[in-house]
Amino acid sequence: MSETIQDISFEEALQQLENIVRELEGGRIKLDEAVTSYEKAVALKQFCENKLKAAQLKIEKIQITPNGELETTPLDTVEE
Repeated sequence: MSETIQDISFEEALQQLENIVRELEGGRIKLDEAVTSYEKAVALKQFCENKLKAAQLKIEKIQITPNGELETTPLDTVEE
């Protein structure tokens, strides 16, 4: 498999991570394979976290100004 973690989607990475966790929890793989799987799981987890952080930075609230124009503001600065 020549596909690297950076070449896959968030959903694919999450699915791979879930599969690895199931395999590790099941204890049905050899020690060497478990170590390799664990290392890949760590990389997949980091990849997913980075994707989520990047998406969070892009989320903005769209609002209408008093003069009727649309503007966006970062979601994390919105007061609830």
